[in-house]
Amino acid sequence: MQIIKPDTNFDFVGKRRMAVIFSLLLILIGIGSLVAKGGPSYGIDFAGGTLVQVKFVQETKAADIRKSLESLNLRGLTVQRFGDEANEFLLRAQDAGEELESGEKLESMADRVGSALEESYPEINGEKQVDIRRVEMVGPQVGKDLRMKGLLAILYAMGGILLYVTWRFEFRFAVGAILALVHDVLITLGVFSLFGKEIDLPIIAAFLAIIGYSLNDTIIVYDRIRENTGKHLKEGLVAVINRSINETLSRTILTSGTTLLVVLALFIFGGGVIHNFAFALLVGIMIGTYSSIFVASPLLIFWEDFRDRKKQHA
Repeated sequence: MQIIKPDTNFDFVGKRRMAVIFSLLLILIGIGSLVAKGGPSYGIDFAGGTLVQVKFVQETKAADIRKSLESLNLRGLTVQRFGDEANEFLLRAQDAGEELESGEKLESMADRVGSALEESYPEINGEKQVDIRRVEMVGPQVGKDLRMKGLLAILYAMGGILLYVTWRFEFRFAVGAILALVHDVLITLGVFSLFGKEIDLPIIAAFLAIIGYSLNDTIIVYDRIRENTGKHLKEGLVAVINRSINETLSRTILTSGTTLLVVLALFIFGGGVIHNFAFALLVGIMIGTYSSIFVASPLLIFWEDFRDRKKQHA
């Protein structure tokens, strides 16, 4: 199925300098946000502490919940609404992870929070007003270790991609693919910072999925470039790359479009638990599609221009 005519010839390569400016602007905005906020906002998985998901029968306010838990002296307590439910909240505290390392069990922490809330929200006609739905707890040292392993997972994935693409194509293709993937991850991370969303283990999984998705799209274009280089070498590299992007444009739009529909459904209907994961994929797929067209392929031209200038000065 083709939704773009085979003889279409959009000048994607001609817009490469504008694309570079646009990409640098997005990356700088993201980095600026990260610097202003003192780094990414880490979830319980990486920062350590405890997370409790609570649902109330009657509607309540975050300030009232915080007041109910004052007697527990939870350091760094934050209370925020969860998902679309008006009476469902996430409670986060920093020092529960330290208590866990000293021997306190997860059930004990849940009982303490539950008891404190039940005192402020007593039963009505024998019906409990508080329902503890989820409790997660991570020690600070464990969180630090998980953070390092998550970063290494991304670096190892990119290192493996660099070696594979170099072996399967050429080193210049590998460099272009890696720079495009770094571009995608940096922009997605910047968007997370701008929207104040937390980075946790599911988000690392989303980053790895973004890397795989973006690479797949880039490899399709690279393979067509290599094929067309043999057929249309006399046209020059710029024309060959532009031809290759146009020839794979239908496939790119169809694949990205159908994937975005699925991820958008997850984002809207998937619930609060996978909301951030779906959001990361949503941003990553859009940026990955853009980078396959406007970043990965034009980087080959910048590479060739650099080599030509180097030869002239030699």
